[in-house]
Amino acid sequence: MNLQPHEAKLLKHLEDGVEKSVGQLVDELKMDQAAIVRASLTLNKEGFATTSEISGLIAIISAEGKNAIKYGLPETHLVNELKSGNKTIKNIKLKTIGIALGVAKSKGYVVIDKCILEATKKGLASLNTKENELILLEKINNDEKLEKSDLDILKSRKLADYTFKIVRKIKATKKGIDFAKNTTIKEEVSKLTPDLIKSGKWKDVILRKYNVEAPVATVHQGKRHFVSQATEYVRKIWLEMGFKEMTGPMIQTSFWNFDSLFVPQDHPAREMQDTFFLDLTGKLDNKFVKSIKKAHEEGIEYSSGWQYKWSRELAKKPVLRTHTTALSAQTLAQLKSDDLPAKYFAIGRCFRNEALDWKHLFEFNQVEGIVIDKDANFRHLLGYMKEFFGKLGFEKARFRPAYFPYTEMSMEVEVYHPKRKGWIELGGAGMFRPEVVKPLLGEDIPVLAWGPGFDRIIMDYYKIKDIRDLYKNDISQLRGMKQWMIG
Repeated sequence: MNLQPHEAKLLKHLEDGVEKSVGQLVDELKMDQAAIVRASLTLNKEGFATTSEISGLIAIISAEGKNAIKYGLPETHLVNELKSGNKTIKNIKLKTIGIALGVAKSKGYVVIDKCILEATKKGLASLNTKENELILLEKINNDEKLEKSDLDILKSRKLADYTFKIVRKIKATKKGIDFAKNTTIKEEVSKLTPDLIKSGKWKDVILRKYNVEAPVATVHQGKRHFVSQATEYVRKIWLEMGFKEMTGPMIQTSFWNFDSLFVPQDHPAREMQDTFFLDLTGKLDNKFVKSIKKAHEEGIEYSSGWQYKWSRELAKKPVLRTHTTALSAQTLAQLKSDDLPAKYFAIGRCFRNEALDWKHLFEFNQVEGIVIDKDANFRHLLGYMKEFFGKLGFEKARFRPAYFPYTEMSMEVEVYHPKRKGWIELGGAGMFRPEVVKPLLGEDIPVLAWGPGFDRIIMDYYKIKDIRDLYKNDISQLRGMKQWMIG
């Protein structure tokens, strides 16, 4: 076995069999820490050394703590001054009077009456015992481990601080010690320089060989966040199917988030427990207020509406959008007859005032879609859903009746999970009601609509059990995540 110079140097230094920390070796060998760690990896691989790691809280005594060890604690000095009799605060000859007085009072060592200080029996008795803080400081000096609660006591008094640290230690094995005794460290060069060639010294030096099997650090490729990867894949699906993308702000008025979708103003979903309302003042697009107000109060054609007095003030309240369907309503409002037929999709973050747990967040990702076509029907909607989820890897999809305020007919989409051998629910779809379409588009044309979430698909693909792990941004998790490769 031909060791590199820094590997041989490290092994020779460990020849006595004593375990040493990386920090100690840096000081003793005057070598770079990274070089020592790399050398230890090779020695470990060859069975010449073992490496151990100890993690824990490392205490560091502050300047105040060192003074306390040397001269005593401030409260002890204060009580010592008072043992001969009471004194006023002004007559106390102590630089740290502020600290000393506060601590002494909290410990019950002194009492104050009209600026007169008096030592208590407890305080005088403390002069004959060692304070707990000093005992703890001495333990740190003796390299004894302290509990976090004890370290917190010292930290609160600025006598010491602590940090979490991993200490790596290296020790030569019997095989390594035997090898080190028979190893001579030779000077090697890793680069053939012009000076070596001109002087002819290249004939006398040993050129370092490349060890192609030497362990190296893991290289982590740069990549987008896995949720962003999934989002881009979903975007690609709809673009390939001929859809245009809808975009819009996350802050919407209740008018676009609810009223334009024929959600009544007394609907439970609009209550504070489900919606994040913002302390802002919203504005309404007067172009559509009259028609939507009429749809709510009276209905249109054969519909009787909700039969209540529609409030303009409630419609103006801004919210964090609870669904991306608000974008569908705004898109319908901008279309003209010459633009039809048309197909649009949106991918966006939505917000609900949920209780936070392993399966609920305040926010979620939703994929939205609409098809506006005079010849569209419900079977076309089923076809779009099957095609979309098929491209996500779910070959089987089924649909069951459902209810939503803004669609009729309505359905819930379920897909068959081949590994779980079961059906999972992914979201709703349907055909927009005339009360939604006509006030915005000016005529009643079939509009297919859907808005399933896809966070559950992302969780399943990456084997994530807690939905909060989608956004915790743990660097180890992000490095270990596979690329999004569905399809």
